[in-house]
This record gives sequence, C-alpha cells and structure tokens, in this order.
Amino acid sequence: MKKLFILMMALVLSIALNAQNLQVHYDFGKDRGYITSTLEMFKPDKLGSTFFFVDMNYHVDGQKGVNLAYWEIAREFNIGKTPLAAHIEYNGGLFSYKVAENSYGVPFHDAGLLGIDYIYNNNDFSRGFTLQLLYKYIKDVHDVSFQITGVWYMHMLNRKLTFSGFADFWKEETINGNYIFLTEPQLWYNFNKTISVGSEVEMSVNFAGQDGFKICPTAAVKWTF
Repeated sequence: MKKLFILMMALVLSIALNAQNLQVHYDFGKDRGYITSTLEMFKPDKLGSTFFFVDMNYHVDGQKGVNLAYWEIAREFNIGKTPLAAHIEYNGGLFSYKVAENSYGVPFHDAGLLGIDYIYNNNDFSRGFTLQLLYKYIKDVHDVSFQITGVWYMHMLNRKLTFSGFADFWKEETINGNYIFLTEPQLWYNFNKTISVGSEVEMSVNFAGQDGFKICPTAAVKWTF
C-alpha cells in the first residue's frame, strides 16, 4: 500500500507541471476543518478535449501530511460537427486513516466510465454546459452501473465573476443506499487572469460514507497558469 501511495504522489507531481489551475480550499464543513488542494486541467484540441483533476486532503483528523489523493481523467472525441462527443474516463485514488499509532492506506474502488456528451458553448465562450450520460464500471462493486453528470461555467461582469461547477448522480451500493448525488458549485472573483478568490459548496447525498444530505462550504484561492 505504501508503494501505491508513493506511485500516486509521483503521478500527481508529474501532471502538476502542466496543470491549468491550482486551487487551495479550507473546508469548514461539519467534522471537516482541513485543507484540500485541487490541480485541474482542461485542454481542447482538433479531436476533442482532455480533462483531469487531482484532489489531495491534508491533516485530516490530526494526521500529518496528505491523507487522501484522488483523481479523475477524461477524454472526449468529437462526433463530426455535431454537439456530441464520445467520452471515456477513469476515476481512482486512496485514503489513509490512523488507529492508535499505526496508519493504514485504503484504495478507492477504481471506476471506468464510457458514454456520450452533449456540449454547448455560446459564441464568445462566456458560458456553456456539458451533459454526460455514462455507463459506469466500479471495481468489486458493480460491473454495470450508470452516471449522469452535468458541468457548467458562466463568466459575468466582464469576466470578473465566474460561476462554475458540476453535479453527479450515480448508482453505487453503499451502507446508506444505492444511489449517490454530489454537486460542487463554485463562485470566483477574478482579480486578473491569474489570481482568484472564492468559495465552493459541496452538497451531497449518501456520499463518502455519509447517511443522507450534507453540505460543506469552503473558502478558497485559485492560481490560473
């Protein structure tokens, strides 16, 4: 497990060199009170686009250093000149917890997703959204599941203000139910093209071992590369 964690950290450091933005959040939700960093990249090209993000949590429950590393990477392939694209994605990571003086690492269930996207952007790319309908394979949990994802962005006040985020709904058998909902809207004030301050509000149902609805706000800064 230690080798897996080291491999994950090496991967995080290698892709950080090409990240489009770095976000640092202080999570002050109930039973939270820790820092999360997010490295994020979106890169369009002639064939479609590539997107990834890497989340890391620090100093959770009194532990030192990184206690969680999670990432998602997705590739879209345009379908002709239509607003549709083929979608392929991988999700994975691991977290650690402490019992007495010992720390243990536990991997998340790897997930593979495959499906189709509907993509809309207005003429000046000041606003847009994507709707994804996906088949989902969750290792050791479901060979056949599904996920519906919506992603949006909106620049306002001459791009001084940005409202963005995503919403996921998927089937996964847990101790609290068979379906999970997660959304993380963000609001940013952009001082310039590089520095932003804002907030993210995580709202979820049956997510990450929680029973029912939970809301967790953050205060954040963002550096766009």
